[in-house]
Amino acid sequence: MPPETLDFLAVALLGALVGGAELVSRYRDAPHAALYTWPALVYVALNVAASVLALALIRGYGWTFNATGAGQRWTQVLVAGVGAMALFRTSLFTVRAGDRDIGVGPGSFLQIFRDAADREVDRVRASARSMAVARLMEGIDYLRAEQGLAPYCLALMQNVPDEEQTKFQQAVDMLTAEPDIDDAIKVRILGLHILNVVGPATLTAAVEALRDELKAGPPAGQ
Repeated sequence: MPPETLDFLAVALLGALVGGAELVSRYRDAPHAALYTWPALVYVALNVAASVLALALIRGYGWTFNATGAGQRWTQVLVAGVGAMALFRTSLFTVRAGDRDIGVGPGSFLQIFRDAADREVDRVRASARSMAVARLMEGIDYLRAEQGLAPYCLALMQNVPDEEQTKFQQAVDMLTAEPDIDDAIKVRILGLHILNVVGPATLTAAVEALRDELKAGPPAGQ
C-alpha cells in the first residue's frame, strides 16, 4: 500500500476515533447506544471528512510544523487526525451580526453540520430514555425511590467520582424541594438523574431488586 494512502487511512481512523470519543463523553449513560444511530454515523463521518481534508490541505501547502524527516510525516497525520477542527477554525473573513463580529471559515460550516448531527443523536437518545424510564419507574413511590433507590444505585457503583456524586445529590435535593411537580413525574425525573450516573443496566437491576419495597402504598407485608 502506498505511504500516501496509508497516511489518509490513518487520518480517517483518527478522525473517526475523535468523533466517537466526543459522542461517548456526552452520552455517558449508554455510549454504545448513542454510537449505534444514524446521526452518530453522520457525526463521525463529518469528523473523518474534516480530518482527510485537513491532511490534504497540510500536504498541499507544505506545512511541516517545524518537524523534519519521518517525524514530519507523522506530525502532519496527527495534526490532521486529532486537530482538524482546530485547524479549520481560522477565519477567512469576518461578518458583522448585530453588535458581534463573527469569523467565517470552513470550520464554521463544518461545526454547523456537526452540531446538527449531535442534536439529532440527543433527540434519538431522549426518546429511548423516556420510554425506558417510564417503564422502569411505573408504580414506584417518589420518596421511597429518593431515599432508597438513589443511594442503592450509587452504592452499587465503585468508581463514581465524588464530584459527580455531589452534583447528583444536589439535583435530587432540588427535585425533592420542588412543590409544583407531581410525584409521578418527579419519580421519572429521578430515574433520569440516576440513569445519567449508573446507566440503564444498573438502574434496571436495582429497580427489579427493590421493586416491592419501592411501590407506592403501604409497605410490603402490611
